[in-house]
Amino acid sequence: MMRSSVSAWLTLFSLSLGYGVVQLDVTIVNVALNSIAASYGGAVSGLQWIVSAYTLTFAAVILTAGALGDRIGARRMFMAGFAVFGVASLACALAPSLGVLIGARSVQGLAAAILVPNSLALVNHTFPDARARGRAVGIWLAGASLALTAGPVVGGVLIAWVGWRSIFLVNVPLSVIALLLAWRYARETPADLRHGLDLIGQFTAVVALGSLAAALIGGGALGWRDPLVLGGFVLSAIAAALFVGIEQRSRDPMLPLQLFRRPMFSVTAANGLLVNITFYGLIFVLSLYFQQVDQWSPLSTGLAFFPMMAMVLPANLIAPRIAERLGAVPTIVLGQAIALVGFLALLDLQPGTPYLMIGPQMLAIGFGLGLLVPPLTSSLLGSADKQHSGIASGVLNSMRQTGSVIGVALFGSLIAATNGFVPGARTSLEISAGILVLGILTVLSAGEGIRTPMPFWGRGF
Repeated sequence: MMRSSVSAWLTLFSLSLGYGVVQLDVTIVNVALNSIAASYGGAVSGLQWIVSAYTLTFAAVILTAGALGDRIGARRMFMAGFAVFGVASLACALAPSLGVLIGARSVQGLAAAILVPNSLALVNHTFPDARARGRAVGIWLAGASLALTAGPVVGGVLIAWVGWRSIFLVNVPLSVIALLLAWRYARETPADLRHGLDLIGQFTAVVALGSLAAALIGGGALGWRDPLVLGGFVLSAIAAALFVGIEQRSRDPMLPLQLFRRPMFSVTAANGLLVNITFYGLIFVLSLYFQQVDQWSPLSTGLAFFPMMAMVLPANLIAPRIAERLGAVPTIVLGQAIALVGFLALLDLQPGTPYLMIGPQMLAIGFGLGLLVPPLTSSLLGSADKQHSGIASGVLNSMRQTGSVIGVALFGSLIAATNGFVPGARTSLEISAGILVLGILTVLSAGEGIRTPMPFWGRGF
């Protein structure tokens, strides 16, 4: 019995590493952008692709990756994902050019899409008892929150001591450790070959999201009226329309569209996208502001982000208690309102603005977004049938990563297209404020049909 218990918790450690490295690479790269630009001489558009290539493939492939794990076994997929992640990280560290780095980041995102759903499936399989599973999911989420928080600081330290390539090399030993633990202790999940894979739908989803990102990034570099940019938007719209048509007719759709017929599901999924546009777009903008405008070092930039990231976990922890008192809708609106105040208070951002005039706003944004995500996530899952809970979770992950792609692509292009960094940053903040107002209005329109969240261990940021 003791051996079985030890095996289960060592398995959980490897699964937590899986989600942790994914979240680490979401934030750690931002503090390296200026150093990477110095090495390759890349413009803002190149830096956008370094960030967006990862989240784009993550967002586009995660639903299919989860379905493939159900089909051939989550353990097999998880180990394959970590192997690919380790190799891709090594390729990032050794990349001789910006193009190679962006390509390797895309492969990293593919591996991340494999790791997240299959690591959670293995948690569910390893801990069949509900109480033990609750604790396990809490640890799984806590590891990701810790990685998200530590990413900018760890990145800053590594860049200061070793150089920017080391932020990718750190993934290699973590991948090896996780692989060995999963190979030794994790048990395979039952394979289910009854359901097919929606490969055509997957292809059109990649085209739709990829061309949208390319058009948004190209708008800053080439101008919004450039034929290539306009063509990218048209291609994205056509691919998105094809995707919807394919999903409506597919026997095994990667995205069951009937879920969106439920207002609560649609509202919460849309808000997941909107929230990430603002949050990760802001991280990209402030990373460039601190390093390129104020000439801060990567370490100072990482330390500047630490308080904002550190506010997410405590906000996650208290969100369920607040929702039990106020209800899910007021808690979501409260979180959006706090973040909205933070964005509005940043509108006076200027070159050389003291950090004490920026830090409180960043704290408000981190706390507000950390507060709203748990009830938002639980409400989305509560609006779906139990047999669709895994798909619903995958949809939310995909929507949020899509928001990250749009935020970085759009806000980075606004900075590149305007006359000076600050006007573009101010426009980005104004758009973020408008997006949060839109989110508040859509959530209020849903009313109290949104359910009160489950305990924190199932619903982290």
